Amino acid sequence: MKFLTLLYASFCILNIFSANAQNDKMITGIVFETDAGTPLPGANIYWESEPSKGVVSDLDGNFSIGVGDLPSKLVISFIGFTPSIRIITEKDIEKPLRFFLKPEDLSLEEIIIRDRSPDLNILGTEMGKSVVSIETIKNIPALFGEVDLLRSLQLLPGVQTAGEGTTGLFVRGGSADQNLIQLDGAPVYNPSHFFGFFSVFNPDALSGVEFYKGNIPAELGGRISSVVDVSMRDGNFQKLEGEGGIGTISSRFTLDGPLLSDKSSFIISGRRTYADLFLRLSNNENINSNQLYFYDLSGKATFKLSDKDILSFSSYYGSDFLGISRQFGIGWNNFVSSLNWSRNISEDTFFDLNVYNSRYQYQILFDDENNGFDWQSTISETGARLEWSWLKPNNSVIKAGYHSQFYHFSPINLTLAPESNLTDINTNPRNGFQNNFFVSGTTDLGNKMKIEAGLRYTLYQEVGKGVVYQYEGGIPTPDVTITDTLNLGRFESGKVFHRLEPRVSLRYLIKNNLSFKASFNRNHQFVQIATNSSAGLPIDRWVPAGTYIEPLRGDQYSAGLFKNFGMDRWEVSFESYYRDFKNVVDLRQGASVLFTDNVETELLTGVGYAYGFEFLVRKNFGKTTGWLGYTYSRTWRKIEGISQDNWYNPRFDRPHDINLVLNHEFSKRWSAAMTFVYTTGQAVSFPVGTYEVDTQVLPLYGPQRNSERFPDYHRMDMSVTWKGVDKGRKWRGSWNFSVYNLYGRKNPFTFQFTDIVNEDINFDPDSGEEIISKRPGVVMTYLFTFLPALTYNFKF
Repeated sequence: MKFLTLLYASFCILNIFSANAQNDKMITGIVFETDAGTPLPGANIYWESEPSKGVVSDLDGNFSIGVGDLPSKLVISFIGFTPSIRIITEKDIEKPLRFFLKPEDLSLEEIIIRDRSPDLNILGTEMGKSVVSIETIKNIPALFGEVDLLRSLQLLPGVQTAGEGTTGLFVRGGSADQNLIQLDGAPVYNPSHFFGFFSVFNPDALSGVEFYKGNIPAELGGRISSVVDVSMRDGNFQKLEGEGGIGTISSRFTLDGPLLSDKSSFIISGRRTYADLFLRLSNNENINSNQLYFYDLSGKATFKLSDKDILSFSSYYGSDFLGISRQFGIGWNNFVSSLNWSRNISEDTFFDLNVYNSRYQYQILFDDENNGFDWQSTISETGARLEWSWLKPNNSVIKAGYHSQFYHFSPINLTLAPESNLTDINTNPRNGFQNNFFVSGTTDLGNKMKIEAGLRYTLYQEVGKGVVYQYEGGIPTPDVTITDTLNLGRFESGKVFHRLEPRVSLRYLIKNNLSFKASFNRNHQFVQIATNSSAGLPIDRWVPAGTYIEPLRGDQYSAGLFKNFGMDRWEVSFESYYRDFKNVVDLRQGASVLFTDNVETELLTGVGYAYGFEFLVRKNFGKTTGWLGYTYSRTWRKIEGISQDNWYNPRFDRPHDINLVLNHEFSKRWSAAMTFVYTTGQAVSFPVGTYEVDTQVLPLYGPQRNSERFPDYHRMDMSVTWKGVDKGRKWRGSWNFSVYNLYGRKNPFTFQFTDIVNEDINFDPDSGEEIISKRPGVVMTYLFTFLPALTYNFKF
């Protein structure tokens, strides 16, 4: 009740500020980058006579600033660009203005943190938000030299990984499925290639990424832990450009330029691995008949319909396939498309429309006359988001909008070979229809205080076509009898949920370079993954809320101090948080969810909480840049039926996490980068013994879940980049040499509890060799030690 009172008071204040501002004069405009003709987000706009009272351009380059006495000089600046100064007169108030910034000849673009104002971490209300430039991501040493967006985010405080080489994100005590990862507003349900070793995002086609792990804005929702908002860049409106790279495991190429005129542009990008091409060179038939590859294609077309309207269409398609001896194959693909329309309605009113479709598919094939099968499934989401924004004086912003989503989780179809003695397996589809309404506002309360408040209302419906099973006693368990079935017709409504999601954050400016921030954020999640794996698998089963599964709720309280020094060259932050979970899902002991049509009988729900603090020191520009982050975090769950109803840690509970990222430019041609990571080993359940069933020895686990841990994980990576001499030539090339796991640490990937025969972990029982000794043992598997990679990158 106290929070709702605060929220109501905040909106009253926003309305007062907005009402009092109606008579104030304002000018609006858009900031562009001269060479590419694309909008420039994060530019600083201020009056020369009042440099401390400025604004920052938004993601589309738009800004609005109050006007005093005219004529007066308006300054537009951005790091790495030559500032623009224009004299503003009364006639400029009547029309939107356009400003063009030209890159400086000696720009440090490759080593600075871009796309944000240098002191935005002090002045903004955002907590737990990171804006990482693509240039920064490209400088980080990578596995096989393959630059990876999601693995780069794992180097930020509060973000942890499932293990060696994986791109899954575990943010502030949340599981991997609690993160909304979207490309141009469209969700991506499986954002990984190669079973999680690489992400689906080709960095050459991207403009940037905004990562929210704290107070998620009201216009974004559907997940309770974080939002990874990835944007494809617009093509160059002025000239044809290209870039790409030839690496150890894959090659990529991107081409962009004007489409029909200087009012439209295109960008198209492709990437493919060629591991399967090397396999074919082998003389071993067991090897050259295998297939192993992934590829992705992405493109975007942007049209400047008028000075007020910009229309863009973007699409992404990615595919993976693993085939063994032309008999077994597993493949999966993502197909994501979105349409975005931005309109400048008036000098202070903006409208954005986003329409999207996202589809994820997987298929597993086994070609055998007696035991063969074809297993496939599809997940899709279609949605539309409408958003209005009003910019007011005193840095006030009001947003409101509507977001509609339709989920379709297709049946699992397992078709067996004609000669098989088993029967086909088919499950019923599950669908959900979700409507969201949101409103938020941001304003200054005097010179020291800034507040942001928002409210999101969600109406979720379980809809047909599908089946709802009725269980004896009303509680689904594996041993309970099904008493009846309820058949839902197409779009017929089943279970309905109403949820409110309030959020508020405030910033108090202690000094010009020191601020205190606090926030509260409530989110609900209506789709979850039911899986035994912490790393994430292509066949993970998504489960929507419905008759027996309540939506997941997460509350987050956070507070922190933020300080800049050295003319914003350095920034330091300390954030603490506490999270509360309700209706969190976990599997029963020995559960199997892949093929059952009664998945609710294999799930248990309960509560959980997480807490921690994060420390970050970061150097933003200069010859040496980078950051050092430390995170202390704990995560606990309590679910009736698991761990004797006691509190236990999920597998991604890792108390200590240290990340160091350094980039140094020795000269215009030579630069180097280094990363070091250390984290507590993941929580696991080791068997306490064995038992025998039908001559098969099976592991026996104790009653407490995840009471043991893997050894601590640590690794160092390094890279060196050499750039060719740039003498105004159109073609510019560079070489990057990187080493993953520099000192060869054998970090465990799995442990196998098995019998060791003749002291040989690879003993073949069919070899005919005499068995001399046999003892129980533990075999550790690790993936990578010292792993070098070489990549040639080019631009023209």
